[in-house]
Amino acid sequence: MKNVSLVLNGVLLVAVAVIYFLHFSGGSRKTKSDQEDLSLPVEVTSNGIAYVNIDSVILNFTMYTDKRAELTEKQQKSENDLNSRAQAYERGVKDYQDKASKGLVTRATAQQMEESLMQQQQALVDLRDRLGYELMEEEQVMNRQILDYITTYLDSMKSEYNFQYILGKTFGGPILYSDQALDITATVIQGINNKYNTEKAEAVK
Repeated sequence: MKNVSLVLNGVLLVAVAVIYFLHFSGGSRKTKSDQEDLSLPVEVTSNGIAYVNIDSVILNFTMYTDKRAELTEKQQKSENDLNSRAQAYERGVKDYQDKASKGLVTRATAQQMEESLMQQQQALVDLRDRLGYELMEEEQVMNRQILDYITTYLDSMKSEYNFQYILGKTFGGPILYSDQALDITATVIQGINNKYNTEKAEAVK
């Protein structure tokens, strides 16, 4: 009987959908414990070289907080939509199983119900894949927008910072050691937040 297969596939589909969205909602979140303590800006003597802890810059950047909230809202809406459709599919499977087991429908009607449920199942799989791809793409775009804003800001402030190179340090990256006297992370965080918050305030006027 195909009804047993449909029930198992329905349960599996819902489980995969939940796991899929938990992955996207939890994989990129970081807690305050992941952030490094920010020290006060220090005087840098570097012969034209300084560095920032890029993870700390991003995590403490208001633009990151804003865009992460927007992405989370979209993810929650997508998750609710997918779960709603999956629950409707489950109800359809149970209705089919009940009617078929009690002989309340003809074989032809039962076959039509099976075909309809299979189409619903495929539509759910396609929707899950599409939503997952869209969320992943939007997260990639968000990260590029944030990095572009930071690098554009540093370039516009190069005369003030007076550095030839500003390196981005991150855990597991190519920079294994750096003198903390060259760290301008706190200064950059303050600067980009001042600039971004000013622009955001002007945009809502």
